[in-house]
Amino acid sequence: MSSSPLIFSGNSNRALAEEIAKRLKLHVGKSLVDKFKNEETRIEIGENVRGSEVFVIQSICRSADGKIGVNDSLMELLLMVDALRRASAARITAVIPYYGYAKQDKKTKGREPISAKVIANLLKVTGTKRLVTMDLHAAQIQGFFDIPVDNLMAMPVLCNYLKKEGLSRDRVVVVSPDAGGVHRAELFAKRLESSLAIVFKRRPEPDVSEVTDIVGDVKGKIAVIVDDMISTGGTLAKAAEAIKARGATQVYTVATHGIFAGDAVRVLEDSDIEKVIVTNTIPLHNAGDHPKFVQLSIAQTFADTISRITTNRSVSALFDGEEGGTSEPGPNEAPVLQTATA
Repeated sequence: MSSSPLIFSGNSNRALAEEIAKRLKLHVGKSLVDKFKNEETRIEIGENVRGSEVFVIQSICRSADGKIGVNDSLMELLLMVDALRRASAARITAVIPYYGYAKQDKKTKGREPISAKVIANLLKVTGTKRLVTMDLHAAQIQGFFDIPVDNLMAMPVLCNYLKKEGLSRDRVVVVSPDAGGVHRAELFAKRLESSLAIVFKRRPEPDVSEVTDIVGDVKGKIAVIVDDMISTGGTLAKAAEAIKARGATQVYTVATHGIFAGDAVRVLEDSDIEKVIVTNTIPLHNAGDHPKFVQLSIAQTFADTISRITTNRSVSALFDGEEGGTSEPGPNEAPVLQTATA
């Protein structure tokens, strides 16, 4: 196996792949990732990969220009892995900053697929030997794989930004938007040295929620709602309204993955939320046009992870403080990629 890893990317989040490669002092490998006239995905690897350690960086999401959809990005990833395997790459790691279909991790009623498991099967069949992802919607998705899975955390990046903005300790209360996110919110509250509150809700139908109660004291504090992803924005908008009604002075929301499906951007802009903070696991469309939105880069976290995998060092040490990062800025010091002020 060659000493230096090779980086390849599809079209869903090319900018992130290029930033990761730059931080590793590498380049994104030459490849043709396009479509035939009949709309089938076309893949051709443009350089020698025989015996190499290869990382394919591709979020399962829509591209920034909207030309590549969720399913297109998945097919690009699968076919790139297959092409690299057939070109005799020694080991192929799929780096999937946002693991699409993650919300479909179980059956909620009869005759439904478990789509997150289907994706896991497809990745293994095509030749993926390792998965690197970030903040899976459900931790049990790791169990869908029979290959190593590194589920990274965006929390250090997000908390570092909040601290720089003075949003920590007694000034804030960290809020979980539902009972399922309590553990995540507890980790944020511990890191920010702040208190914790929980929003209880019910879902009468998919992508629709109703706030039923809030446990915890939010009066006179800045509330920071913590979630792993923002899809339609409806849940956060209603949670923010309920939190403000309980006496919170301001409401911020932070999430790893900004999906912003449908009219989510408009919903959030019209809400009581002061600022929406996400990472660049998914491209943020026209960020400069939306004053409430801030996007933070997590490229360094992925770059450090790739470096550690290549040199057989611990990945978990990035988050438990055993070792420092491989280069500056470290994973706790990611820059603001896109932001706008009112």
